[in-house]
Amino acid sequence: AEAKTMLDKAVAYYKEHGRKDALEAFTKRKAPFSDRTLYVFCIGPDKKLVADGEYREYIGQSADLIKDASGRMLGQAMLDAAAGPGEIHYSWFNPATKLIEPKMAYLTKVETDVCGVGVYDPN
Repeated sequence: AEAKTMLDKAVAYYKEHGRKDALEAFTKRKAPFSDRTLYVFCIGPDKKLVADGEYREYIGQSADLIKDASGRMLGQAMLDAAAGPGEIHYSWFNPATKLIEPKMAYLTKVETDVCGVGVYDPN
């Protein structure tokens, strides 16, 4: 529920403040767009990561290069998920536990970008 709420806040902020301000806010690693292991990320129309509240070093890289812990390519899968059903499941490094854990991300298209918030699966 927290991840969905954060994504809803991010979408509202993006629509109210515009793309430039929103992407900057999402990358600052501060509330309300970053909290513990929850953070907003966005993929631009050129398929490059344009915002990331945790892994800033990925900004500017092609989403096609992002792989989960099992080697599964995530970029196109995330773009496809934004069109529906709006979520994707994968394995990712959890910076809090330092372990590879199951994760899911909620994704949505906002103007020209696809934005999402991931949450580690407690099950």
